[in-house]
Amino acid sequence: MTTHQRAGFATGISLLLPITLSAMAIVLLAPNLPALLQEFASVEHHEYWVPMVLTVPALCVALFSPMAGILGDRFGRRRLLLAAFLVYAVVGIAPVFLSDLGWIIVSRVAVGMAEAMIMVLSTTMIGDYFEGPARDRWLAGQTAMASISALLFLNVGGFLGRFGWRAPFWVYGSALLMFVLVLLFTWEPARRDSPDAEIAQRDASSAGFPWLRMSGIIAITVFGSVLFYTAQIQSPIGLTQFGITDPARIGFLTSLASIGVPVGTYVYSRVGSKLPIASLLLIEFTLLAIGFLLMSRSGAPAGFLAGCFINQLGAGMLLPSLLVWAISGLPFEVRSRGAGLWTGAFSVGQFLCPVVVTVAGSHTGGLRGAFGVLAAAALVGAALSLFARLRKDSAMVHA
Repeated sequence: MTTHQRAGFATGISLLLPITLSAMAIVLLAPNLPALLQEFASVEHHEYWVPMVLTVPALCVALFSPMAGILGDRFGRRRLLLAAFLVYAVVGIAPVFLSDLGWIIVSRVAVGMAEAMIMVLSTTMIGDYFEGPARDRWLAGQTAMASISALLFLNVGGFLGRFGWRAPFWVYGSALLMFVLVLLFTWEPARRDSPDAEIAQRDASSAGFPWLRMSGIIAITVFGSVLFYTAQIQSPIGLTQFGITDPARIGFLTSLASIGVPVGTYVYSRVGSKLPIASLLLIEFTLLAIGFLLMSRSGAPAGFLAGCFINQLGAGMLLPSLLVWAISGLPFEVRSRGAGLWTGAFSVGQFLCPVVVTVAGSHTGGLRGAFGVLAAAALVGAALSLFARLRKDSAMVHA
């Protein structure tokens, strides 16, 4: 390690907490969407514009994450991350003082751009500071932290919404606390002489970036992201088909099923470093397929929720597997660029998820049919993972 400092628990936590800002950008405001629609009911086409207050940051993350990665490699990670926290806090709080819907949406675009910088650079710096199992654990921790914070912000947003639709925007000021933590417990990363960095450097292309390797990971990430978000987004709608209409009960039952994500992340933290990526993907896609199949065939809420939990268990293992796979194979000089491409790919999957479900449902009789289609897609992913594993085993035998 070329720096004179060693990353510890405080450094890891200071880089783990920023992932919560990605959940904050949309989940915090979700309970207040009806109030926002009412506030701007006089605006022409408000039914289209107002939901963009929630969704446009995620689209901006998909678009700007690759650029954030390039900037991180060129100008340094830490200084840009600190600046992004300040921008996020300012533009995040801005709607408290804005009355024009157009300017509020502009502020949300800025939130998305800052969020892209924060997600990419904090992930990159975890890869810079840690290696081996420690890096795997901290990267996996991002998944658990994101899912737990989403449940927290959903309740916080609903509580603050009692004081008006502007009140939840004050929570964006928490980015200032993260600014202080990163300022105190991190330093500008330098190139490391770690064994995995040397291997990645040798495997890198002549241009300094392993495009062929990352292209495959990015394609699998977009596919996996669609599967990851489907249950989270569509399970509340699925519950209504069983006659459950109380929003509080739907939220509670969905939260129970979503516990599968942090449980899956914990399972990954225990076994992820011991298994090859093909074996991990085989397990994860199989769990996703079983979950989707139960969700498509269950005739009662209990079976449906069991399917959701199994599905989210696989999803909780899948996300850190893909992230560690992408980051661990990149040398320091291009790690931020790789993290940016991966984050953008995962956000593209999030954006495509409702479209895929809608199209699949339109050809199969509705949401249950769409779950069946996704079960088949996950089985294809499992089959390809099994083929890759068997091919690798065969190559080792004949080597």
